[in-house]
Amino acid sequence: MNEDFIVPSWRGAPRVHAVFTTRAVAVPGERLRERLPAEPVWLSQVHGKEVVNVDTRAVAQPRADAAVTRTPGTVIAIRTADCLPVLFADRSAGVVAVAHAGWRGLAAGVLEATVDAMRVDAHDVDAWIGPAIGPQAFEVGRDVYDAYCVADPACARYFAPLRDGKWLADLAGLARHRLAAIGVASVAGGDWCTYTDTDRFFSYRREKGAGRMALAAWISTGEDA
Repeated sequence: MNEDFIVPSWRGAPRVHAVFTTRAVAVPGERLRERLPAEPVWLSQVHGKEVVNVDTRAVAQPRADAAVTRTPGTVIAIRTADCLPVLFADRSAGVVAVAHAGWRGLAAGVLEATVDAMRVDAHDVDAWIGPAIGPQAFEVGRDVYDAYCVADPACARYFAPLRDGKWLADLAGLARHRLAAIGVASVAGGDWCTYTDTDRFFSYRREKGAGRMALAAWISTGEDA
């Protein structure tokens, strides 16, 4: 990683490219655009579980929290500032996807919906979790705890009791748990905390008027390999 961009370190196919910006790079902005083979398809994110296939999109900025493409050179991108940015690709590099997963979207099933929209065997999917609020900083209440643990009591292991009615939640751990349940076992990343690493990342919880980082991904055309 340099000061401006993180390049995912994962098992993803060599033809799949991705970058994650730090707070040193404006989003959107020219420095990000210079790293990409085309103008990215941005999403109108709503903390839900909608996934758009940008190869057949009807609008310029689809209302969704995840995107998939099978077209080499098409760039898909999401913005985050504490929520999980998650990158997916199948091992033959036939499809790439990105997802924005805050606690609401994660609980609603945005990651499962993204893998489903890829239309490949989940066991052939590699994933990477980018910088998000970490398990030592994400204080939540009963609403968040119940959103996961009522339906799946095993999720309780990802909530550390803090005081009455409050927990510290491990979003990346919850994401890995849910992905494993559908067969996605190869999940890298998830080691950065946007809240505590003030030099490199924006954090909405730390500074409400914060900017955003971006995760952008594409399949190589051969020219940008």
